[in-house]
Amino acid sequence: MNKFLAAAALAAFSLGPLQAQAALFEDDEARRAILEIRERMNNMQNEINAKADKSGNFELNNQNEQLKQEIARLRGQVEMLTNELANTQKRQKDFYVDLDTRLRKLEPQQMTIDGKEVSVEQGEQRAYEAALAAFKAGDYKTAGASFYDFLRRYPNSGFAPSAQYWLGNTYYAQRDYRNAISAQQVVVKNFPDSPKVADALLNIASCYMELKDKASAKKTLETLVTKYPDAPSAQTAKERLAALK
Repeated sequence: MNKFLAAAALAAFSLGPLQAQAALFEDDEARRAILEIRERMNNMQNEINAKADKSGNFELNNQNEQLKQEIARLRGQVEMLTNELANTQKRQKDFYVDLDTRLRKLEPQQMTIDGKEVSVEQGEQRAYEAALAAFKAGDYKTAGASFYDFLRRYPNSGFAPSAQYWLGNTYYAQRDYRNAISAQQVVVKNFPDSPKVADALLNIASCYMELKDKASAKKTLETLVTKYPDAPSAQTAKERLAALK
């Protein structure tokens, strides 16, 4: 009997992230216990029928009654094990559904960034957004370090042009104009098709103005207007060029 109760206890265990194989083992144990109990019940019933055919003796009738009670108890165990097995299977199914949902959340997501369809990892997006949040909060040193780390970890990211552009802006905000120019020149050189190029050129021109290098600022603004005439930054560049004359 202990064997059957142990199987019932096994079948009642909950599933966890590292218990999928254990659950399958529990299912097999419960099924075996049910089959064994049913076989024992059949044997007892056959024994009762055989004794009933041979004699109507009071003692045999008493034994038969005991066997019937045992069969009733075994049927109760079968019902209990069957219910536990059904519950275990349901938990197992729920576990795999939950696991599949979690895995899907970890899979790269398709996103449209600057007009391009790209694949973005969850950690990648969170890292970019955290760096941008630091910049918007005015913590330019942290933002700069975060954008730099992002570009090191995700050099081919769809967010890379924007991350490089904002890295340049963190330098500009800290009045480190030469590093700002270098950072924005990377945008222009490495991401020529990015909408951020026009903004990078405008930022470069601003840096040159802060460095009192009007000639370089004018040349940069002219490049912006010539190459990206439809960009929003082009209108600002035209206004600045007019002011330089």
